[in-house]
Formats: sequence, structure tokens, C-alpha cells
Amino acid sequence: MVLTDTHIHLYLEEFDNTRETLIKDAIAHNVSRFFLPNIDILSINRTIKLAQAYPDNCFAMMGLHPCYVNENYAQDLKQIEKVIADSTVKYYAIGEIGLDYYWDLKHVEEQKKALIHQLHLASELSLPVSLHTRNATRETIEILQQYSHLNLHGIFHCYSGSADEIKAISDMGFYFGIGGVVTFKKAGLDKEVELIDLQQIVLETDAPYLAPVPYRGSKIARFTYD
Repeated sequence: MVLTDTHIHLYLEEFDNTRETLIKDAIAHNVSRFFLPNIDILSINRTIKLAQAYPDNCFAMMGLHPCYVNENYAQDLKQIEKVIADSTVKYYAIGEIGLDYYWDLKHVEEQKKALIHQLHLASELSLPVSLHTRNATRETIEILQQYSHLNLHGIFHCYSGSADEIKAISDMGFYFGIGGVVTFKKAGLDKEVELIDLQQIVLETDAPYLAPVPYRGSKIARFTYD
């Protein structure tokens, strides 16, 4: 059986001392595919280099994460589009993109514009999207419904939400990315997962973030796929 980590930031500096060992260990446990969501302009080269180093295992996504959207978002998106057009690396999705109303509400309108722009880009390239929707699931759903003519598909990464939101996402044909949060007692995700069709669930680690219990809070060097 070949297993896939659908969302892992394996290119980040946190993995610089453990990356090769982690990949080998994961493959030994049949996890041999890693999808790499880009987050900003500075992470582009790292994402590309890792995809080039492990072409059979690491698959690049390209996008602007909502937490890195600011007043210069339009310029950043132009650079991302240029990278996609010029790169010899194949991109498997536009991501991670979306809305984040948890950390900062200063650039809410810019986040929406960046998301819509990248949804159009995904449609033009016939690529799926990897969606980050922290404290903004309903707003993201409404935007996707508004732009349903783009025939979009993809994953709600690190999903958490209500029964109504699960139905809306399911009706649109999107998948639900489930990771370590499902093991957090206070998150309540274990109950929500029961409402999701098993065929619409994909697994992710979001490493180096959101390690599952009992590894939550442990050093990255201890992260394994056991």
C-alpha cells in the first residue's frame, strides 16, 4: 500500500537536520508521497529544490498563503505566476491559499482578492486547490459557491467546521484534509469526522505543525510516521 501525506511543509528550515532521515523513515513505512504547499515568495526556491531532489516522492504546490497576504499581494502573485510559467518543476495544485481570520484581520479584503485571483489561476491551469480556512470556513465556502462556474476542486486543508459546512463542502465535491487535530481532545474534530464520507477524507500531517497526541509539543526530530 502506498500512502500519501497530502500536506507537509517539508522544505522548511525546521527539517534541515532531519529531512533525509525523515523521508527514508516515511518510505520505510509506505508513506512515499509528500505534497508540498508553498506559503510565500521566500519559500518558493526551497519548495522547488526539494521537488527536484526527490522527483518521485515530493510534489510541489504553488500559492500565496493568506497569512502572507499584505498590501503587496498583487506583486507577489505576479511573481508566483511567473514561477509557474517558467519553472521546469511540475505543480500539482495551487496552494496553500485561502482565508485566515485568526491571526490578523488587517488585510481581510486583500486576502479575499488574493484567494479569488488564485482560484481563477487554478481554473486556468486545471489544477486543484489546497485551501487554508482558519476561522473563515463559511466565508471560503461562499466564495467557492460564487465562483462555481470555475469548476474548482481540491482539499479543505486542516478541516474543522460545522455539520452545515461539511454538507456544503461535500456537495461541492471537495475533500477534507484530516491530520493531528483529530487527536486534540478540545478540538471536537473526532465528532465532525463521523459526518464526513470516508471517500472524501485525505490524510495530512501539516508538519512541522499540529503534531498528533502524544507527540504534540515535541521536538521536530522526534516526528515519525509510526
